[in-house]
Amino acid sequence: MKNEYQSNGRKAAVLVAGSWGTALAAVLCDNGYDVHIWTRNETQAAEINASHSNNRYLPGCMLPRTLKATAIMSDALEGAEIVLFTSPSSAMREVAKQAAPFLPANALVVHATKGFESDTLNRMTTVLSEELGRPEDSMVVLSGPSHAEEVARRQPTTVVVASADQSCAEQAQDAFINAYFRVYTNPDVIGVEVAGAIKNIIALGAGLSDGLGFGDNAKAALLTRGLAEISRLGTAMGANTLTFAGLAGVGDLVVTSTSKHSRNWRAGSMLAEGLQLEEVLSRMGMVVEGVRTTMAARKLAARYEVEMPIAEQLYQVLFEGCAPKAAVGLLMGRGRTHESEQVAQDWGLHQS
Repeated sequence: MKNEYQSNGRKAAVLVAGSWGTALAAVLCDNGYDVHIWTRNETQAAEINASHSNNRYLPGCMLPRTLKATAIMSDALEGAEIVLFTSPSSAMREVAKQAAPFLPANALVVHATKGFESDTLNRMTTVLSEELGRPEDSMVVLSGPSHAEEVARRQPTTVVVASADQSCAEQAQDAFINAYFRVYTNPDVIGVEVAGAIKNIIALGAGLSDGLGFGDNAKAALLTRGLAEISRLGTAMGANTLTFAGLAGVGDLVVTSTSKHSRNWRAGSMLAEGLQLEEVLSRMGMVVEGVRTTMAARKLAARYEVEMPIAEQLYQVLFEGCAPKAAVGLLMGRGRTHESEQVAQDWGLHQS
């Protein structure tokens, strides 16, 4: 790891100062960047600058002393060579719109948000392209099995950066990679974004299953069939099936569906206790992307004419008042099928 005080003379901007944005800002600081992180909250900015902490989102984590926070968008973006968007999917368009007038012409644009825009069903690269006036091919998405709490503590983490332009992916790889944060490149932007978004739905289901006490057998089946749903939708949207066998696919699915750090898992577990969705979200105090993504996935499944039974039953639990145990019963009672035929179909394989 590079010494956090050894500057490489380059500036990076991070928008916004949630848990993931703050953790990735710390990675860039460790790599020698002069990092400015933007937040609407002046009190939060003052805390980061004075106490080198962000206790609402990363309690107990000390941040690099070189990290600077500001509530002024133009200050954050001025002179930035890399601009990293980490806004929740619901706020991405608004933040991009605010950033557009101040975005340096040659800045590399990266995002690390996992979700779809609710009304348009757009992926985040599309939202950024529309608001920033830049081609989608120039965008980079960072994803993979990576909890912010662990990254902020410099625990070993491996992620993927995807872009249709290999040179852009390699620029992002060079910016983020270090001794504890390993970065691979991938050209499949659609696959990486779909995998990162849909796995949050499966993680909600995993939390629900654990909260109901269904055990490891049930969760293993849920993750396996959940990965099939991710692949089914992703390939219909134009993704490379192999992406779902990698870090952005099975890797992110496993970590989000099994970890105490996962907001989606925790939300599902709280739903299993009988709490209403509004109360769960209130207690969480942070965005649970899987909730909005469940609505988007249902619409995308209809648009692309693919079956997503797990996503459908979670929609019924979240928004139609279906009891969690009843939803499990409906999944278990689905029509019989042959596994090898189903797997071949899900993964685009041809049987001999």
